[in-house]
Amino acid sequence: MKGLKAVILAGGSGERFWPLSTPDRPKQFLSVFGSESLLRQTISRLGGLVAADDVFVVTSSRLAPATRRELPEVPRNNIAGEPARRDTAAAVALGVGLAARDGGDPVIAFFPSDHLVAKPAKFRATLRRAAAAARKTRKIAVVGIVPSCNSSAFGYVDPATARFVEKPDSATAAKYVKAGFLWNAGMFIGRASVFREAFKAHAPELSTLAAPAKAPSARKLARIYAALPRISFDYAVMEKISRRPARNGNGITVLPGDFGWDDVGSFLSFDKYFPHDKDGNVREGPCALVESRNNICVSRSARIALVGVSNLVVVSTPGAVLIADKSSISGLKKAVSMFG
Repeated sequence: MKGLKAVILAGGSGERFWPLSTPDRPKQFLSVFGSESLLRQTISRLGGLVAADDVFVVTSSRLAPATRRELPEVPRNNIAGEPARRDTAAAVALGVGLAARDGGDPVIAFFPSDHLVAKPAKFRATLRRAAAAARKTRKIAVVGIVPSCNSSAFGYVDPATARFVEKPDSATAAKYVKAGFLWNAGMFIGRASVFREAFKAHAPELSTLAAPAKAPSARKLARIYAALPRISFDYAVMEKISRRPARNGNGITVLPGDFGWDDVGSFLSFDKYFPHDKDGNVREGPCALVESRNNICVSRSARIALVGVSNLVVVSTPGAVLIADKSSISGLKKAVSMFG
């Protein structure tokens, strides 16, 4: 699509799929859910809509070299490395400045780098509609995912009011789904000028990053980031716009998306995408299971034997071993942080 640019947010820290993922090789680099990495899949499904020269990636400075190796068709200077983790608000602002550096007022689409899309043709059709809406108005288009269940794992957005709500409990999630709310998948599309105006109005400390300019030097970028808050784009900008739409017409429009989207946010996703044996176990690699049910067993190094256990996640790599109860897998981040 002429004038459409895509920014991929790829600053993951490698915690949710540890030890398969690590800080030096986080989730977006894993080729677990298909033959291509999640990052490569993110780029591939933009084919036919966005040229490689119009794809930009915001990652961490540590991951920039690996990202360039993974995406050799994307120009080197289209990949920016953040010097510090400041969540998605800073990443979006930097992406706006990067994608609009040559002037004009392009439509910019932002996507996470580590999600699955089972129906890429439907995804592209939704992106076309969102880009058309963003081009014709001074609103940021949000692609909300039509829920497949009453999940408390995602934030929600109300398409009627464009109100964003955080991850709810199960009972509240059921009410949201019944009311027609959509999952917030972190997909935002808008004109560069609209993003810049939104930052100026609601997060002025990020306006410098959003200004159209050549990529600043690493030293200058480090100085800028040192003074920035750690805050998500939802909190810093989108929730404020939904509460106080601008008089000049700037606001939010929500489009439903139903293209087989999945966050694949933990090892529990293996139960959804991998075959099971007769006892409900998922196995990858040399795993021997005896009188064991409903386990996820992944070996990338030593052989694993499970005897008389159920509902575990067991993963071995050359450098680490994970053993977790499925019901407690959400505590993985805390465990990984203990290693420093």
